[in-house]
Amino acid sequence: MGMLANVKLHARRSRAMTAYQSDLLRLLDERGYIHQATDAAALDALASREIVPGYIGFDATAPSLHVGNLVSIMLLRRLQQAGHKPVVVMGGGTTRIGDPTGKDEVRKMLTNEAIDANIASIRTAFEQFLAFGEGPTDAVMVNNHDWLGKLGYIELLQEVGTHFTVNRMLTFDSVKLRLEREQPMTFLEFNYMILQGYDFRHLSKTMGVRLQMGGSDQWGNIVNGVELARRMDGTEVFGLTTPLITKSDGSKMGKAVSGAVWLNRDQLPDYDYWQFWRNSDDRDVGKFLRLFTDLPLDEIARLETLQGSEINAAKIALANAATEMCRGAEAATLAAETARKTFEEGTLDSNLPTVEVSGEISLVDALVALDFVASKKEARRLIQGGGARINDQGVSDENAIIAPQSAPAKISAGKKKHGLLSFS
Repeated sequence: MGMLANVKLHARRSRAMTAYQSDLLRLLDERGYIHQATDAAALDALASREIVPGYIGFDATAPSLHVGNLVSIMLLRRLQQAGHKPVVVMGGGTTRIGDPTGKDEVRKMLTNEAIDANIASIRTAFEQFLAFGEGPTDAVMVNNHDWLGKLGYIELLQEVGTHFTVNRMLTFDSVKLRLEREQPMTFLEFNYMILQGYDFRHLSKTMGVRLQMGGSDQWGNIVNGVELARRMDGTEVFGLTTPLITKSDGSKMGKAVSGAVWLNRDQLPDYDYWQFWRNSDDRDVGKFLRLFTDLPLDEIARLETLQGSEINAAKIALANAATEMCRGAEAATLAAETARKTFEEGTLDSNLPTVEVSGEISLVDALVALDFVASKKEARRLIQGGGARINDQGVSDENAIIAPQSAPAKISAGKKKHGLLSFS
């Protein structure tokens, strides 16, 4: 059957297992993180007897990660909470290639300077979730360009390429789906899975890393690394994936109506981050509390029993806990108070999202500037549908202009989005 078939068999067996012995797998199982594992029983035994260094890779395509990356970050946090060592691998090398998984388009090439700047910015978010240092369970961040950038092409082909067959690479979803949609895939992108597999092998050899984790769409890439470490070094390493995390409406995590929900404050205000969680669908609250907060499971179980309007208390608990973890306690407190004043008292608060303008501005442009909508076309639809307000007064004219004399101008989109215009 081959190694890959055996790995899949272990994965099915792990989903049927409930009595984990290690703190790590018990914690991950209780909070709903486990989808597949290459050999759950062996990993469970390893984590019971020694510290397991585990890693997840993140490409540096933007100055910030977003909420869609958060389940992976939380996996590393849970790893550390269970007494193991998180290794954050920044893709300084693989970002130059581009992960084709789930993509129909070739990734835009970034300069070395842009990638380095993105990595420095992204690290600030990780420092909110992980304790970095030099201790045995302290987190470390490494850059895969440090080793991939030194690989000679002939060396890579000889040492690594011989362990991959084109036949099998063509069966991987990241390749197969792109080809089925008749979308181009460059030879550069085709090499991504080889480099990711090499990452795992390199980390196991140089840092003793025994575990790679990631989303379910990374299963094939992770298995490649498990096999490569075994074939090249005879090392037993493990892979674990999480389920695909989507919202109950079927949309992807990390996306709001107006765009990505960024983790870094300079990419998204604290209030907007808080509101993303506060606006969660009722059906998602329990799952999100388990995955994205440290609230005790018995407290989460209590919050899940709330019905009707009382579910808002659970949503506020989710927003407060998630925001405190990512942005700090003060940010969570200010965001919650801003929301209370806005929704309960109907008053303006300086912590609302604010855009400064130098003169009159159309309501359409104001809605776009505040990131309440993704486009002017969407803004016009909102206005035509009666969903836009200026200073709590409904506006149906899509050509409405807001003059400086209206300052301060409160702009609202629907019942949940409010912001201010400041005129200079």
